[in-house]
Amino acid sequence: MSFTLAINGQNRSFDNLTPPVSLAQAIAAMELKGDRIAVEHNGQIVQRALWAETPVASGDRLEVVHFVGGG
Repeated sequence: MSFTLAINGQNRSFDNLTPPVSLAQAIAAMELKGDRIAVEHNGQIVQRALWAETPVASGDRLEVVHFVGGG
């Protein structure tokens, strides 16, 4: 059974994730740079310091915002 998350409204399956899964593990599986994103988990913004201890279940919703530099 694959682990599925709704990321920015799109369902994505992760065969390499098996419960229990932390938000930090999910972000790593998406190959995102943690220092350049903000994450909302099921409608709640999660502080970066809490990613490792925030559980994520298959079917959860994540909204990921990337920070872009420039001027």
